Amino acid sequence: MKIFTKTVLALSLILTTSCQSNVKSKADTPKNEMAQVVKPTAQELDKYETAYFASGCFWCVEAIFESVKGIKEVVSGYAGGTQENPTYEQVGAGQTDHAEAVKIYYDPKVISFTALVQVFFGSHDPTTLNRQGPDRGRQYRSIAFYKNEKQKEIIEGYIKALKDQNVYQGEPITTEVTAFTKFYEAEKYHQDYERKHPNNSYITNVSIPRLNRFKANFSEYLKADVH
Repeated sequence: MKIFTKTVLALSLILTTSCQSNVKSKADTPKNEMAQVVKPTAQELDKYETAYFASGCFWCVEAIFESVKGIKEVVSGYAGGTQENPTYEQVGAGQTDHAEAVKIYYDPKVISFTALVQVFFGSHDPTTLNRQGPDRGRQYRSIAFYKNEKQKEIIEGYIKALKDQNVYQGEPITTEVTAFTKFYEAEKYHQDYERKHPNNSYITNVSIPRLNRFKANFSEYLKADVH
């Protein structure tokens, strides 16, 4: 079982820029920042299993999981709250109790759910309650969603291993282990945000460094074309 120290997982807190304050809509995006992203069809995605996680700004989380082998597609959205069809503004204002989350389409023959859980915990700090790096609020809390009892056992077993090995040096793990109910896809301009907005200040100062830390420590999980 792969475990990482808190030092490896720690995110810089000196940055004041945040996901919420750096939003750009498609309408105000410079053309030279727009990247062509070929999306798989619904028929292609039917062949894959799905998993759901929340660990801070979904721009960051989407980019991390998209770099992992065996994952066909990652969708940014909202989960864990109560309101139907929430908007980004409502979630950001704390009106829905949803967290920014991702839906992952993966091939279990290539990567297991256990490995996805390892990627989840290894790519964020699960000890910071309602915060990830410069992003603060319940919409940025850490949640590992499970679809069945087996997945719940895997998540809880991994958390126990983290605690037993004192990875976080006595600091409590605040990750919620929650039964999956509903996922709402985020607005179109949020999808593939990092690839489409490489010059956005949040992307350059927070998202890309977080992705690079992950890649440095999970090289064996990366797709062949990811460097």
